[in-house]
Amino acid sequence: MRIALIAPPYPLEEAPSPPLGLCYVAAACEAAGAQVIILDYIVSRYTPEKLAKALDDFKPDVVGATSVTMNFLQAIHIIRDVKAYNPAIITMMGGPHVSFDAANTFARYPELDLIVIGEAEQTLAELVPAIDAGRRWDNISGIAFQRDGRIITTPWRELISDLDSLPLPARHLLPMSRYHALGFPVSIITSRGCPNKCIFCLGRRMVGFKGRLRDPGLVVDEIEQILDYGFTRINIADDLFTANKARVIALCKEIMRRNVRFTWSAFARVNTVDTEILSIMKEAGCDSISFGIESGNPDILKGVKKGITLDQARNAVLCSKETGLRTHASFMVGLPGESPETLADSRRFAKELDIEHGYHFLSPFPGTTVREEIENYDLEILTDDWNLYDANRAIVSTSQLTPKEMDDFVEAICNEYKAKTDVMEEHYLQGTCTDEEYFLIEGYYRMKLIYSLLSEDLIDDMPILPAGENGSDASLIKSIADVTKMDALFVERTIKSLISSGYIKYKAENGGLKWFWPHNNRTDLSPVS
Repeated sequence: MRIALIAPPYPLEEAPSPPLGLCYVAAACEAAGAQVIILDYIVSRYTPEKLAKALDDFKPDVVGATSVTMNFLQAIHIIRDVKAYNPAIITMMGGPHVSFDAANTFARYPELDLIVIGEAEQTLAELVPAIDAGRRWDNISGIAFQRDGRIITTPWRELISDLDSLPLPARHLLPMSRYHALGFPVSIITSRGCPNKCIFCLGRRMVGFKGRLRDPGLVVDEIEQILDYGFTRINIADDLFTANKARVIALCKEIMRRNVRFTWSAFARVNTVDTEILSIMKEAGCDSISFGIESGNPDILKGVKKGITLDQARNAVLCSKETGLRTHASFMVGLPGESPETLADSRRFAKELDIEHGYHFLSPFPGTTVREEIENYDLEILTDDWNLYDANRAIVSTSQLTPKEMDDFVEAICNEYKAKTDVMEEHYLQGTCTDEEYFLIEGYYRMKLIYSLLSEDLIDDMPILPAGENGSDASLIKSIADVTKMDALFVERTIKSLISSGYIKYKAENGGLKWFWPHNNRTDLSPVS
């Protein structure tokens, strides 16, 4: 059986890493005997024509997609195009959005045949052989599907007790060179589960309240696999990485025992760290940590059941600074009961901490307590347009704050930051910048160019180019500079860097050169002359 899995478009500005959940799904499908490909439209422009060609080439029996709320509609759009191409293809979707909104999803989008609810791996171990054999799905836990105009939902499947039994994520199916070019870290998980009850989060409902831990040795095996792809930076994406101190120490010691050299970052709660745990994390290669503080107002923190205090946040940041870790904090805007005064509290507290920090707007996703029990909170949800659920704009109001006031608050902070970067950019253009300013502005321009290369398919759609008298890359550099209107010398530096790293290659074709992104450094799908 053939299964094509879709990574739907996701904003490159959100710094996406290779889609971890989809790679776990792909590995589960492969382990169940299916032949699998991943069509990644995060780092490549989506078009119906591109999809049709991929379906022509692979001829899948099933097409599946995973999505979060913010890109759910893009995923559905692709599923609709699949059905238009061939109505006989079974279409399925997983992820937190559809897991908690299955009935509404089927009612609005009949092109979707099946939803995998919650953790997918063990469900797919049963579902894939059943589909292949043409058996009914009624006795498979953890799914919802349509039959004869009815929606059938089977019981939720128990959470996977032994995470070590799962195959490692199938990253070999991803276009790794494109993710290399982006330069963002690769995410891994070392555990699943979150005991906390934050009303705005799906973690506890999606992966359970009890922490399920992976064996440190197997985690380091996966890290070494990622490093074999040429990556040097990893992000540990656990909901609660530092909750079990002894386990973190064991993992760090395993990294050091095996002399695995890489840099990494992690998320942590402020009430789960101290100097001891942060010090051994740093010794094992960790160089940055991010805390979800959410608000500088104690009453707001209590109302959203965050379970932390401002003093705990102060102490965690102090310990992190003393350890020498780069420290980041995230705050939310639009939590229940938010007012001009509570926003001012958050602003003051962020300045007091004196660390990098950012603000995101509350997005009340399906399945969250704040959405399902909205009548209990000082909050009004203003839209169900899922495209707006990207945490970059206000989509709620409180009794004391309008969406515009929330937007204005964040815009003012963004303008402060932009004023600083404008000065740095001016210094950069004048040739008077500091090394730090050069690094930041050059990095910004590099990202801007690479976003264009990926999101506009500039390499993919580039015609066959002459080799040119000034080297094989001269025509490519000139073509990209002409299209992007960016400084030619900067484009030259960036493109030469991508070529020397092996992220862009060429093959001889019809007397010229055809440039392309290789698949990854293990499997190059296009032959190189």
